[in-house]
Amino acid sequence: MVDEGWGRKAADFAAIAEPSNAREYVFVHARLELQPGQRLLDVACGSGLAVELARMWGVECAGIDASGRLIEVARDRNPECDLRVGDMNALPWADDSFDVATSFRGIWGTTPEALNDVRRVLRPGGRVAMTVWGNVSKSPGAWMFLPFLWAEEARIDNQAQMVSLGRPGVGEAFLSDGGFDPEERFVVPFAMEYADPESYARGIASVGPSYEAILNIGEAEFLDRAVALAEGHVRTGLPLRGEIELFGYIGTKR
Repeated sequence: MVDEGWGRKAADFAAIAEPSNAREYVFVHARLELQPGQRLLDVACGSGLAVELARMWGVECAGIDASGRLIEVARDRNPECDLRVGDMNALPWADDSFDVATSFRGIWGTTPEALNDVRRVLRPGGRVAMTVWGNVSKSPGAWMFLPFLWAEEARIDNQAQMVSLGRPGVGEAFLSDGGFDPEERFVVPFAMEYADPESYARGIASVGPSYEAILNIGEAEFLDRAVALAEGHVRTGLPLRGEIELFGYIGTKR
């Protein structure tokens, strides 16, 4: 299901949707003060752009994702890295294998087992950084996520449970319960940009929550609605842009 939701349009996600995430990736890598020679694991690494950017700091990277089609893209971008298809709740690496772990909106409040396994593969004193959505509905770019609400109600409710870590105190408690000493929550810069309504529709259709909506209303209807939605936000001579509230956490393994 993960591969179908996120991997069915792997090239579209990698080339159209994911480039907007670069701000988030670069900001968190800088906050971690990555050092040459460190070993880094990216959990839910997707198509590997975060891994590619981390390599620029001179770190040795590995990654895991449940989508085989996204991992194919990630390996194409990072042929020398250890990138695997697998379950983030059962990481296929030995204890104390990494200095740093990252997860960009990959670990959620509904996946505490994943955090437990991240702790296992980190060396003592190793650090984990994770990002989570804040209050999306009150963000200037909230309109860009409206297509997610075209899914069935039960799937929308599950999405709400997943993003609970953005609430004050919740993410810190999540890290603490997982065996980490958490730092304070911090704001992460995040903005989605698309050239025009058609590229927005194609890009947003490539992400997992949109797949749940597509299952409900069909792909043709989804794309038509998404184009119509974006047309109301066109700015002459400028890209479509939506800033979304995003938070980050860093925890140190006890």
